Parts: sequence; C-alpha cells; structure tokens
Amino acid sequence: MSTTEKTDTQVLVVGAGPTGLLLAGDLATAGIDVTLVERRPHGLANMTRAFGVHARTLEQLDARGLADELLATGTTLDSARLFGRLDLDLTRLPSRFNHLLVTPQYEVERLLEHRATTAGVTFRYGTELRALHQDADTVTAELTGPDGAPLTLTARHLVGTDGVRSAVRTALDLPFPGGSVIRSIVLADVRLTEEPADAFSVNGSGDSFAFLAPFGDGWYRVMGWSRNRQVPDTEPVDLDEIREITRRALGTDLGMHDPRWISRFHSDERQVPFYRVGRVFLAGDAAHVHSPAGGQGMNTGLQDAANLSWKLTAVLRGDAPDPEALLDSYQSERHPVGAAVLRTSGALVRLAMAHTPLTRATRSLAARLLGTVRPAATRAMGMISGIGIAYAPPAGARRPAGRRAPDARLREGRLYELLREGEFVLIAPEGRPPALPDTAPVSPERLVRATWTDPARRTSVLVRPDGYVQWVSG
Repeated sequence: MSTTEKTDTQVLVVGAGPTGLLLAGDLATAGIDVTLVERRPHGLANMTRAFGVHARTLEQLDARGLADELLATGTTLDSARLFGRLDLDLTRLPSRFNHLLVTPQYEVERLLEHRATTAGVTFRYGTELRALHQDADTVTAELTGPDGAPLTLTARHLVGTDGVRSAVRTALDLPFPGGSVIRSIVLADVRLTEEPADAFSVNGSGDSFAFLAPFGDGWYRVMGWSRNRQVPDTEPVDLDEIREITRRALGTDLGMHDPRWISRFHSDERQVPFYRVGRVFLAGDAAHVHSPAGGQGMNTGLQDAANLSWKLTAVLRGDAPDPEALLDSYQSERHPVGAAVLRTSGALVRLAMAHTPLTRATRSLAARLLGTVRPAATRAMGMISGIGIAYAPPAGARRPAGRRAPDARLREGRLYELLREGEFVLIAPEGRPPALPDTAPVSPERLVRATWTDPARRTSVLVRPDGYVQWVSG
C-alpha cells in the first residue's frame, strides 16, 4: 500500500489516560487526524495513585496553555520533608513552577480530554484492542467495540498508552522484564482532625513507612506500608489499618476520618526494552512502571508524550529530512530517562523501607548528604522534578542543544507562551536571522520567530516544540 492511500486515521492512540490524552491533543492541534480508543466507558471514575505534578510537567502544560488552570485545582508545596530530617527546598528550582502541585490525576485528565476534544480527536470509548498487524506503510488494529462487535482500523502509526497491562505491548510480544519491588501498599484520601506540622511528610520507622500530602480542598492523600502486613492486593483494607501504619511511621494519625477512597496495591519495577517497533510506539506505564516514590509515574508518561508527539507530527507533515532517525530518537532519548526513573524511585522506596541498622544508617547518611551538599540536592531535585533531564545533542550540534530551554522573556512574550503554537521557536538577535542547519526537522514556513530582549545576545537558538534546545548558532 502506498503511503498516499487512505487510512482510517493517521495516528491511532490506544489508552485515554494522561499520556494518551496529551499525545492525541498535541497531534490533533497540529492538524494530524487522530483516533483515540479506550476500553473503559466514558466518564468512568479513574481513581488512581497519581497525585503530584512536578515542575517540568507544569512547564509542558504551560506550553499548552493549561498550567494556570491546573494550578487552581490543587495546592502547591514549596518544600518536602523526607525521613524526618531532610527538607528539600523546591523554591530553588530554576523554573516559573518552583514547587510541587498536589492535585488528583482526574483533574489532569479533565483538562487534557477537553483540549483533545476541542482539537478534533475522535474518541472511541468501550473499545478494546485484540490484535495488531503492520506492514511497511500502515498498522492495522483489530478491536472490539462497546457492543462486542469486531472493528478494524488502519493507521500510519499506532501508540500504546494503555498502562501496565498494555494490550499493545502484548500484541507486539515484547517482554516487560522486572519484578515487584514492594507489596501491600495501602492508599486513601481522607479528612484530618488535626493540621499536620508539615505540608508534605515522608518517614519510615523500620517496620512501616507513610507519606501525607494535601490536595488543598480539605482532603489529604495518605499512603503507607507495613512490613508486618504483607497480604495480596485482594485483601480488604480499612481505615484502622491505615491509621495504625501512619501512627507507626509519622507518630500520629492526625485524626484521619471519612475516607472517600481506600485501596491496596503492589508496585513493580519494569521497563520494556524497545519503545518503538516499526510503526508502533509505547509510552507511559505501557513502557515503564516503577515505585510511587517521588511521584514520577504520570509525569514521566506525560514527558514521553511531549517527546513523541512533535516527532510524529514532523514525519507526517513531511518536515523531517530523515524520518526514521527522528522516530528512532524517541527510543534513544526516552528509554534512558525511564531507566533513570526506575533507579531513583527504587532507591527512594528502599530508603523508606530501611529496617536494619546498616540500611537505616545509610538512609541517615544520604539525608545528611542531600541536606548539606547543595549540588547533590540540586541534582536530586532536578531529576525528580524533571528540570534536570537532558538529552544527547543532535549530531553536529553543541551544548546547550539537548537541554531544557528556560522560559526566557522575549520581545514577543515568554518562550513557553510562544511554544503554545506547537511549533519550533527560533530566537535570534534583532536583524540577524540565522541559516538553519539542513538536518533541522522543521519547515521554515512554520517557524515561530522571536527576538532576544537583550541586545548583547548574539547567538541564535532553535527550541523544539517540547521545550528542549535543538540547535545553537556558533
């Protein structure tokens, strides 16, 4: 089949969680025809573990005009206390969003779904992937619709954002190596009788650990684990169990009451070896899962989507000089990030679970190091918040290519306001437009052009749609 022949959709996205919604919305906003299928019925409550939105994710949402509206749904935390002795000062993050936003995942999904719908994404809820096949030009998905009837859709590309039990990953017959890192975690949203001394607290007592964070509307998210209560996920959990764990770990249960949601789950550390197989891609929990420590799960998936969406757009528009190399860069850029998140979140949860004298001494030493050695704390906060994540420079480019672009104030407005066009932004000195490199995956006609406010700036910078530097002039 020629690539000029009609398909049912240009991109088929499987899974309508935050990752799939951001990806589909980006593509549709760029004029790409997108269909999003989701096995759940529309409107079904999706009470999940995600609750924190980090600084880099807020920057990405700012580049889509959504950050300020999301900020109004939760509460921001300027610091976090870990293990009763380590205070991380988030105000030191070099970002407009130098804090952690605590808000339920469903608020993120609500905004992203509205954006995707407005942009023209075709939604098919109650639709489940059964199999897929691909050739040199298309992907064919075999689906079951809400009435149980079979449905077949073809697309130029397919992206699996369908979670840890990904049907797309299964259809590709990809391994998902790893294992369970922690069992029988209990989770609840509760009211408190007493005000906590710290807005965000994490601590471990040897046989238990717990953490507590406010949503800002009177509800608190509490998560706990007890070495003495290791039972299957199916074992019922009640508020008394959560109170007991919290008292052991934090010294008090703060009079928690009236839970609106209680759950028990386990946490795996797994990562698929390939994020791309031909015309099919994996993102979010379909590609990587890890412990909830650090609250990086949803954030990492959203960053996957932001990285992939502009690359698919460039290829489908015909703007990429080397389409295969550009699509392959999704794997080379995001797979190492997923592996790093597994390491950092795993280290955090193992520190929280420390119970022997040696491991607890190690935790104390790590806390002391991060509390007194500022570069170490800066690197840790940069990784967890996403601000410090960088990619390798493109061939022939030099640093800061590959690094996050700060939100510079330009004559035309803030950089991240200009990124709302969904295009590359070229920042240059006034009157000195540069010649772009031939390898830049961008059409000059679609560039958003901007000018430094500082006349002393003589270099030009090309910023990718996901807010990373593509190229810097000599």
